[in-house]
Amino acid sequence: MSGGARGAARSASPGAGAVSRRGALRALAASIAAAAAAGSPGCARRAPDGRVHASLWFAYGGKNREVLLSLVDQFHREQDRYHIDAVYQGDYFEALAKLRTALAARAAPALTHVVGEVVPYLAEAGVLEPLDRFFAAEDLDVVEALGQQGTFVGGGDHPLVCLPFNRSTPIAYYNRDVFRELGLSPPSTWDELRATAARLVVRDGGSTRRWGFECPIDWWFWAALVGQAGGELLGPDGAPAFGGEAGVRALRFWQTLVHEDHTMKPPPGRDYNAWQVTNTDFLAGRVAMIWTSTAFLRYLEENAGQAGAGRFEVGAAPLPRGVRASVPTGGTMFVMPRGAAPEAQEAAAAFLRWMMQPAQANAWATRTGYMPVSRRGLEALAQGGYYAAHPNDRVAVDQLAHAAPWPWSPELFRVQREAVQPRLEEAVLAPRDAAETLSEAVRAAREL
Repeated sequence: MSGGARGAARSASPGAGAVSRRGALRALAASIAAAAAAGSPGCARRAPDGRVHASLWFAYGGKNREVLLSLVDQFHREQDRYHIDAVYQGDYFEALAKLRTALAARAAPALTHVVGEVVPYLAEAGVLEPLDRFFAAEDLDVVEALGQQGTFVGGGDHPLVCLPFNRSTPIAYYNRDVFRELGLSPPSTWDELRATAARLVVRDGGSTRRWGFECPIDWWFWAALVGQAGGELLGPDGAPAFGGEAGVRALRFWQTLVHEDHTMKPPPGRDYNAWQVTNTDFLAGRVAMIWTSTAFLRYLEENAGQAGAGRFEVGAAPLPRGVRASVPTGGTMFVMPRGAAPEAQEAAAAFLRWMMQPAQANAWATRTGYMPVSRRGLEALAQGGYYAAHPNDRVAVDQLAHAAPWPWSPELFRVQREAVQPRLEEAVLAPRDAAETLSEAVRAAREL
């Protein structure tokens, strides 16, 4: 994801899907037309001390929530003009469901964050404020691959409507203690992944005590595999192709690990439930190597010492190559929905500008595991020795050299959720023929 993302407990992740992504996104789409026709905004609320209030809706709990709220408090201490009312709205897709209701009711927050694949739809529907109303070019010192321009194909050709917030890439995590014991290094190719996973497996009679590898059967990781196999999600004409033969090879690779090698533990459940199981299995020592989001870096590092299988050191590594290196970016983007009072928009823009500054961007990244979104902030971390002291944090940053942008398509989220995602788990676990599955997905995408 995009993701991204996604912890061993609901409070440790961006969310655990009580509301399905598909339902939330369909409901969001159904309300856009009404929102686009919304009337004039109301008045901003002022506190007794004269501060202008603006609402910020956010969508995660646990440590990430604590870090965000501490930054909001810091913003209040550093100035006395604005007050940000930060309100938790559930996981990403529960928050989307609430956003669509608020848009239809002309009661949207002044500021929120949404998963990246939703941005093109909201932008084309005309319900987002163009951010160049509030920011000069020099205000937007963002890492290009994480901003609108680099996240989407042709993103710079569209009016600026989003800024990066909690951005991520998928990375590999491994039990460094087990790898040392076996004399292994993190795999750098698909062939090495198969061989390494086989070395890591521990059988006990007819049961598997430790699996070699685990990965949620999710669109985000499949998109990584498609890119690594040399494919693209869309064809030259912009029609969904899902990698063609490369997409088939990506799906078959999962099938091989699960059904032929018997080295990949297939996590039960979909969406955030599968991410949660994957993290839990890793911390409990039931699997020695996983793919998940850099968003979980701090969570996994801090909890590995309390894991049921005993204390161990967490290592992080880039995803292995197929014919090339490739990763998608994930996480969310800040957006300003239309309809808030001008003064509330001013307050939201002030907070957004403050969050983009190197100090705040770095505080968010280093305390959570998400990626630094400020170029100057990223340079400061590198020059100050942060990455030398925290090499796991460097992995996702280095992978940006191989980041594959998403298509700027209003149908992106529906293609993901309605055409591809429902078919992936069945194809891997049942299993179903990979080529037939993706041909069916292409037909379904073209009918959306």
